[in-house]
Amino acid sequence: MAQVQNEQQKMAVVPTTGVRLVSGALAGCFADLLTFPLDMAKVRLQIQGESAKAAKSSFSFAKARAQKENFRYKGVFGTISTIVKEEGPRGLYRGLNPGMQRQLCFCGVRIGLYDNIKEAYTELLGTDGVNIYARIAAGITSGGLAVVIAQPTDVVKVRLQAQGMNKESGTQYRGAYHAYKTSLKKKDSRKDCGKVTGNLSPVVRPRHVHFLIFLMWGSLPNITRNAVVTASELVSYDMLKEYILKNKILPDEFPCHIVSAFGAGFITTCVASPVDVVKTRFMNSPAGQYAGALNCAAKMFREGGPLAFYKGFLPNFMRLSAWSVVMFVSFEQLKRVMMDYKTRDTN
Repeated sequence: MAQVQNEQQKMAVVPTTGVRLVSGALAGCFADLLTFPLDMAKVRLQIQGESAKAAKSSFSFAKARAQKENFRYKGVFGTISTIVKEEGPRGLYRGLNPGMQRQLCFCGVRIGLYDNIKEAYTELLGTDGVNIYARIAAGITSGGLAVVIAQPTDVVKVRLQAQGMNKESGTQYRGAYHAYKTSLKKKDSRKDCGKVTGNLSPVVRPRHVHFLIFLMWGSLPNITRNAVVTASELVSYDMLKEYILKNKILPDEFPCHIVSAFGAGFITTCVASPVDVVKTRFMNSPAGQYAGALNCAAKMFREGGPLAFYKGFLPNFMRLSAWSVVMFVSFEQLKRVMMDYKTRDTN
């Protein structure tokens, strides 16, 4: 009886913002480490088939089928197998360093601040209890804020993951630091800087604008994608978990977290796949290939039709569902361990 009361008291303790920030960051890194090969497969499948000719040609299903037959990567495990054969096992972990850096910033902020922002929106809306609108608004806000902070790491991660597709063209990065450094010196981006600095004060140097362009490259589709992902993922997990606990289907333990996280992963994949594909294409592109995110989406449609926006759906679902399960289960356990340690230290 005493043990049951003890467990209830632990669950009743509300984690602090600091605990949520640290737990979210560590859980995100752990989940990314375990699911990175699936993320690599997703990126390669999303990018393949990209061509400059797509801008001038219209879409037809016959062309799409013919193009698909020539694809190097076919299916999740086929893609992983091809990468291992051509680049070795280490090829599956290209971009892992910026991936970890991204999760420390991104996951910590979006998960750590979600509850605080949700409470703020609930007070602002003046509703009795938390409703779905406050949850969605909190997800969009925390996701958008997190991606602005983590944007440079995401650009480098995608470029490192994509570079093994064609070793004869494009810049070859030796690692994360070299990718950051080289991206800031790229000639194609310097041309854009000249255009941008034309109407600016002489105080604003081209190198300053160049740095800002690198920081914000692909930011619109990335912010859109991650706002959608965070809203759908956190809101669906939040509501599924609340429904399960409210109806006493499962206790607040591993099974409940796993079921809620898996459901959240499926919902998120369905909702976010189109913006995810556009974001990946745009961030991997050199300056000038696309006029913007909408232009990228239009060219993708001409290239592959509606199905182009769901390229890599299976690896994306496998990765997101696995990532969600590992991340949310780790997050819940880390929260409990940290609050338990904090409570014992206080006593």
